[in-house]
Amino acid sequence: MAEIVSAGRLRKSPYYHSTIAEGAESLLTYNRMLIPRGYGDREAEYWRLINGVSMWDVAAQRQVKLKGPDAARLAQVLCARDLSTQKVNQGKYVPICDHRGTLINDPIALKIEDDCYWLSIGNSDIWFWASCVAGERGLDVEISEPDVSPLAVQGPQAENVVAGLFGDWVRDLKYFWFGSAEIEGIPLKIARSGWSKQGGFELYLMDGTKGDALWQIVKEAGKPFDIGPGYPNPSERTESGLLNWGTDTDERTNPFEVRLGNYVNLEIDDEVIGIRALRQIRSDGIKRHQLGIMLGDKEEHEDQSIRLDIEKNGRKVGHMTHKAWSYRLKRMIGYALISVEARAGDEVQVLKEGRYVDGELVSLPFLP
Repeated sequence: MAEIVSAGRLRKSPYYHSTIAEGAESLLTYNRMLIPRGYGDREAEYWRLINGVSMWDVAAQRQVKLKGPDAARLAQVLCARDLSTQKVNQGKYVPICDHRGTLINDPIALKIEDDCYWLSIGNSDIWFWASCVAGERGLDVEISEPDVSPLAVQGPQAENVVAGLFGDWVRDLKYFWFGSAEIEGIPLKIARSGWSKQGGFELYLMDGTKGDALWQIVKEAGKPFDIGPGYPNPSERTESGLLNWGTDTDERTNPFEVRLGNYVNLEIDDEVIGIRALRQIRSDGIKRHQLGIMLGDKEEHEDQSIRLDIEKNGRKVGHMTHKAWSYRLKRMIGYALISVEARAGDEVQVLKEGRYVDGELVSLPFLP
């Protein structure tokens, strides 16, 4: 078997040694960083998130920092959502599109100061995009990747753990809002956010040398609530209808196709990249949309990103973008990027390894 050599291009997260000590069984690459993908008991990790509290190394969720007199202008030029009313310490979920209106990322834009923003990105090279746009438009702004590494605390008991560490003020945080904190000399931003619908926080570590120390602090605080390690859970995120850019999108997906229309403000200035194209797309009407799909095959299979053709009445109408086992529905489920001719309730066939598997299209989310 050929050896895979990273040549130093794959970075370890500040929490790497802690996750290995916890028993991380596999790692995947994300934004050129290694991130844990499970600790040996997938079902236990799922139910811990649903019923209790789980801690995740999500340091691979990197920040693109915009700093300078034109930082606010650049943030708006990049984002198809109106940021004019955004307050300091407020985050907003934003579509970033290219000039065709194609979705190229869907980060959280955090307003750190009036002249400083972080774009908390998915697996994408938005740093390069922002740098090129700023240069071409002659904007006075510095673009960098700061020493910031999120640690997620997710689940219905997450608030008790985080409040126990930092105080009851965190209970009053609205979703995507954040505040500054420090514990044992470790500087942080605490945000009510995270890639699950079970509630929780992301602790934005601002000193990469303190990752293992922060991990142990959170682990100790979570012991009364039976905290344990996990990772962004594919079963829960699918049940909850959360989008995974790059997995659930392709090279021509626009925000309206994947349920992000509420985060697009078409009335914003023409200088916003992609806004003219998005107005035209909205006017013409979308040709595809995103639905859930429940497979008739009730045997559990591995969660994975896929591109499986979907047929309706013998004609291809779209493709399945990923699949995951639902522990609550006891079915394989996934997302379909599919023609608007296909609707929730339709019976379809998924072509998998040369055979057809029956499926039913459903509205998202699968579960509230």
